[in-house]
Amino acid sequence: MTNLEHVLTAAQHKEVIENNENVMICCGRMGPMCIPVYIAMDELKAEYPNIKFLDMEFDSPDAHVIRNAPECSRFMGLPFTMYYKNGKVAKATTSIQNKEQIKAILDQYLAS
Repeated sequence: MTNLEHVLTAAQHKEVIENNENVMICCGRMGPMCIPVYIAMDELKAEYPNIKFLDMEFDSPDAHVIRNAPECSRFMGLPFTMYYKNGKVAKATTSIQNKEQIKAILDQYLAS
């Protein structure tokens, strides 16, 4: 388990993105490509208080809301990371991202 808030259901996913202006959800497993993203997200929480940072277990049946999203249709590597602005997908990434890459996306798509 990560130190992030967990999205457990598709209904909770919908509620979170509808009720928060800026959301980052990392959908993955506790593997070598995912853990660095979770750590970076945990470290960035304090720096970006206007963004909700969450994780979702990739193998959960309810994770279909991310796994099957059109933005993820060509993704191959875990994790699938979704950035939402005002209830809509602002950006989606696949595979490992370092803290600087994540910050660049947050600054471009969610900072305001």
